[in-house]
Amino acid sequence: MMSNVRVLVSGASIAGPALAHWLHRRGAEVTVVEQADGLRPGGQAVDARGVAKEAIRRMGLDAAIRAVCTDTQGAYTVDAAGTVLETFAADENDGDGYISEIEVLRGDFSRVLYDDTRENVEYVFGDRIAELTQDADGVDVTFASGNRRRFELVIGADGLHSALRSMVFGPREQFVRHLGLVLAFYTVPNEFGLDRWLLDYHEAGRSAGLRPLPGGDQAIAMLSFPAAEFEVGYRDVDAQKRLLREQMAGVGWETGRILAHLDDTPDFYLDQVAQVVMERWSSGRVGLLGDAAFSASPMSGAGTGLALVGAYMLAGELAAADWDPAAGFAGYEKRMRDYVEANQEIGRMHVQMLTAPEAAPAEPDMDAITALIERAVTGPELPDY
Repeated sequence: MMSNVRVLVSGASIAGPALAHWLHRRGAEVTVVEQADGLRPGGQAVDARGVAKEAIRRMGLDAAIRAVCTDTQGAYTVDAAGTVLETFAADENDGDGYISEIEVLRGDFSRVLYDDTRENVEYVFGDRIAELTQDADGVDVTFASGNRRRFELVIGADGLHSALRSMVFGPREQFVRHLGLVLAFYTVPNEFGLDRWLLDYHEAGRSAGLRPLPGGDQAIAMLSFPAAEFEVGYRDVDAQKRLLREQMAGVGWETGRILAHLDDTPDFYLDQVAQVVMERWSSGRVGLLGDAAFSASPMSGAGTGLALVGAYMLAGELAAADWDPAAGFAGYEKRMRDYVEANQEIGRMHVQMLTAPEAAPAEPDMDAITALIERAVTGPELPDY
């Protein structure tokens, strides 16, 4: 057995710290590098369904995660006058429905994972991988800070815009598939009377929604619009806000009041709804996890589940292969591929429902859709590594 294998993980959101948890439990020495100066607070609510809940339980974090849940009771779709059209309760479908029973703000989820691992894992904030060179036995890494270190394995868990993926596998255009939708969200005062229920409004392919936050004083606004192309820089916030105002102008319901808070919100996120499609998630001693490897898009509702289950499988398969990268990565891909593809298909279907509902079949094959949802939620069996 190889001992003291050193693994570098890039990214400290959810996938990275989850992987660090399992790598440490399997006996590795783990370093997590994060470009930001610290954990990023807030963010969109993320869900755990089906097999992802079992992954959380096996981490021993079920109580800690449930303690920071948003306590959202469900969702209403409404018309322009605010009249409720449909109701989706969080306790439907064994808590695995449209609104999951385990729903947590991304920043809170990240904090639980960080607190769980910080004593056993080295975290390096405010730095990033600048260069790497791999050989048969390891990977030499140069950081932006100038530090140089050697690891047996390097894993990129640095999201849709993964710098490590571009460095090792090729430019993002090879792998990132724009789905024709743009999504924005940001925090606003709860001046809309929200009380533990999410509100969702749709109009001509565009949507506006409001999600209550714990405490009741604030809410998360969620806006989306169709866009065949997306060329705004993901760091150009001023251009993103201009685009959002242009595209959401004239949309009814509470959209105008939501947009009025664009310039005073403490956080703002806008990006294309996209998937990452790759034939392989590894190259030599470098692998990818989470959105960096297989983003299913926020419209799948499965990004967190894919990250948690992928982290369990990746660490387990590598350790089972005595840290041999070829065998470990191959086992990880074999176990994860069907689960990933099912959730990516759901993401694409959801976008089509929003942007081109007229293209949907008049009589959809409900048996096929039910089977697809089963694959996406139940996922792969988690081996007892």
